Amino acid sequence: MNKPTVIIGASTNPERYSYKAAHKLTEHGHDIYMIGLKQAELLGKPIHADLVAFSNIDTVTLYVSKKNQIPYYEYIISLHPKRVIFNPGTENDEFAERLQTLGIIPEIACTLVLLSTNMY
Repeated sequence: MNKPTVIIGASTNPERYSYKAAHKLTEHGHDIYMIGLKQAELLGKPIHADLVAFSNIDTVTLYVSKKNQIPYYEYIISLHPKRVIFNPGTENDEFAERLQTLGIIPEIACTLVLLSTNMY
């Protein structure tokens, strides 16, 4: 089942986990939308440097540290995702609690592991 996913912290650097996640999500048939620091292209899709108002988003997966998430709080909430995945190194109790009060599931997990174990 396709779960449209926004990757925050997207990168064209093959060493970055966000890059690996973009590939794996696509391989598993999920539509991806990417937000990064620089306008670029990955897998034939744009990485947006601006905060685009995507619709029908199932999941937001985070690849930015806790302190760098603050400018994204309202944006993520505005996407109305079902869940937000806090990948290793992005854990943020304050934001997770806020999401939960809004009915958005905060998930402390690794997108790559969830995909490889069919738990995504």
